[in-house]
Amino acid sequence: MDLASQVLQYLFSGVTVGAIYAIIALGFSLIYGATEIVNLAQGEFVMLGAMVAVCLYQDAGLPLYIAAIGSVVVVSIVGAVLGKSAVQRLQKASPMSLIIVTVGASILFKGCAMLLWGKDARPLPAFSKGDFVAIGGATIVPQSFWVFGVTVVMLVGVYLFYEHTLIGKAMKAVAVNKYGARLVGINVNSMVVWAFAMSAGLGAVGGVIIAPITLAQYDMGTMLGLKGFCAAIFGGLGNSGGAIVGGLVLGILESLGAGLISSGYKDAIAFIVLLLVLFLKPSGLFGGGTGG
Repeated sequence: MDLASQVLQYLFSGVTVGAIYAIIALGFSLIYGATEIVNLAQGEFVMLGAMVAVCLYQDAGLPLYIAAIGSVVVVSIVGAVLGKSAVQRLQKASPMSLIIVTVGASILFKGCAMLLWGKDARPLPAFSKGDFVAIGGATIVPQSFWVFGVTVVMLVGVYLFYEHTLIGKAMKAVAVNKYGARLVGINVNSMVVWAFAMSAGLGAVGGVIIAPITLAQYDMGTMLGLKGFCAAIFGGLGNSGGAIVGGLVLGILESLGAGLISSGYKDAIAFIVLLLVLFLKPSGLFGGGTGG
């Protein structure tokens, strides 16, 4: 394989991984935009999405697509419960206290997953049958098309939700001015629950579509969550479009760095990018936002 084909291969891999980072970053931005909370349990929603889908498919015997949809529903409920029972009860707590709550939730979810499903990686079938697709001397697995396509659908869906639904507009109002939203009759507590449920659902979608490529494992969410957070900061925490761009750019940089320089730098690249952004442009490429 010549250099051009290698670079193209790295780009394909980077876009696939970057799309997952983008979905996770979108979840971070959604919660932050509505509540100003940095949810460090976001990566565990990805893990739960993958593990629940495998459980429903392998153990319960449900069809693959039903298992995928069921997983998203279950994890969304888990997110809503977290928003209702833990975070909502600590509304007057400091931001640091709320972050610690989400860290504790992350540890709890990971521990429960290990006890329920064990430490072994578990496979999930690809959504489409078929061999590798050859493009310009590089190859791409059919599941990668699902990953990228679902990412685009998620971005469009979030945009339409914010712009064309009452709940979405209410969440934007809460993000702009929480006290003003209360004055016009918006239930801020409900918006917190909605934000966590949607963010968890997005994370679950990411876990379901990446599991056929990377396998599902109880500890897969930690690094994915950290890199998704880096992507969210890179694009501008609270900005949905920035989250997508940040995830894709981060995935491509990571893939190119690992392929052309050294695989030892693969995980370090995300954090190097994070530090550079914090030093040079703390608000991210597109600045913070309110879900737009």
